[in-house]
Amino acid sequence: MFKKILIANRGEIALRIIRTCKEMGIKTVAVYSTADKDSLHVKFADEAVCIGKPQSTESYLNIPHLMAAAEITNADAIHPGYGFLAENARFAEICGEHGIKFIGPTPEMIRKMGDKMTAKETMIAAGVPVIPGSDGLLQSVDEAKALAKSMGLPVIIKATAGGGGKGMRVVWEESELENAYNMAKNEARAAFSNDGIYMEKFVEEPRHIEIQVAGDQYGKVCHLSERDCSIQRRHQKLVEESPSPFMTPELREKMGEAAIRAAAAINYESVGTIEFLVDKHRNFYFMEMNTRIQVEHGVTEEVINFDLIKEQIKIAAGIPISGKNYTPQMHAIECRINAEDPYNDFRPSPGKITTLHIPGGHGVRVDSHIYAGYVIPPYYDSMVAKIITMAQTREEAINTMERALSEFVIEGVKTTIPFHQQLMRDENFRKGNFTTKFTETFKLV
Repeated sequence: MFKKILIANRGEIALRIIRTCKEMGIKTVAVYSTADKDSLHVKFADEAVCIGKPQSTESYLNIPHLMAAAEITNADAIHPGYGFLAENARFAEICGEHGIKFIGPTPEMIRKMGDKMTAKETMIAAGVPVIPGSDGLLQSVDEAKALAKSMGLPVIIKATAGGGGKGMRVVWEESELENAYNMAKNEARAAFSNDGIYMEKFVEEPRHIEIQVAGDQYGKVCHLSERDCSIQRRHQKLVEESPSPFMTPELREKMGEAAIRAAAAINYESVGTIEFLVDKHRNFYFMEMNTRIQVEHGVTEEVINFDLIKEQIKIAAGIPISGKNYTPQMHAIECRINAEDPYNDFRPSPGKITTLHIPGGHGVRVDSHIYAGYVIPPYYDSMVAKIITMAQTREEAINTMERALSEFVIEGVKTTIPFHQQLMRDENFRKGNFTTKFTETFKLV
């Protein structure tokens, strides 16, 4: 087992990893930018190293600085968390070149799933359902028009190196296609230095349901059931839950088997997530694979009583997994609390937290790195907390979330707590009647 792990991340996920490492008897090294010197992950790690200025490119994305921090602290492994360098194949390679274990899949696995067209081709070969679309990258507007005509509108144009909704355009009318093509290409070039784009049939009334998977170094793969991530805004998840209110035992079995085939197709090792779109007829299609721990991993942990970070570390250390498939034994819902103003188009709201009260009680888990007096920096993702409630039934989990949100006090900055409070009271949400388009018509009052 590893003796010391450097966590190449910040905030709540760094703190989350530190907690599991402490329980496993593993020393930890926190890294931080000058803007994060007062963050809790810095305070609770065994050692901490400043790696640069506030901008991510000068700190959390600065590979030479991270490797230097690992070497001077004698860390024998690096955990990347999520975001930043978590799915950077070159970073994983560099870790290996320096004799430091990257806690995650191999560089080859990251590359295969990181490029969406390569991932799609891999899934087709593995017999995993995929959305109809272009055979490769689009080479011209004329090709895009011809393909859209053959598939039928609506279609969606996506960046092959995309993420977070960047380089993505839905086309409803033929007259919109050329402009959408150019906008997607330009946005992809600016965001990823890769203007490759492709086209898929746009699935109407979709659910976003993902399957958690784990694979070890010995070829064994299992699934740990599903999460429903359909409540989104601009392709960014706001609420996640397990089990999905749209799920049936038959669909869970089919999606679980498909997810295992997907992971086995690349001999996947580590924990990861296979993301699917599910239409109103419960047909499901592969979207992408996230080769890392996810923000919403705690939802799965609560419904199956399983520490995914511990499993990730054990797999990296060469310990075989059980290979057991899991199904939810409880119901859990997660609300992402962002420092954003939901009454002002979710505008970021960095600043000093003057008052803080974290909710508690039976069935409540809060993962966060904030405290009263903490200054939320403007340089990073706006998420400041994740609140998860769990109960025997979905209705009970929602009721617990309502109660917990009413106790959650964050003053000094605007947060998305009011949005979540209203969502928990919404009749359609409570009935499970929603798709990925839900927030487009949801009116905050």
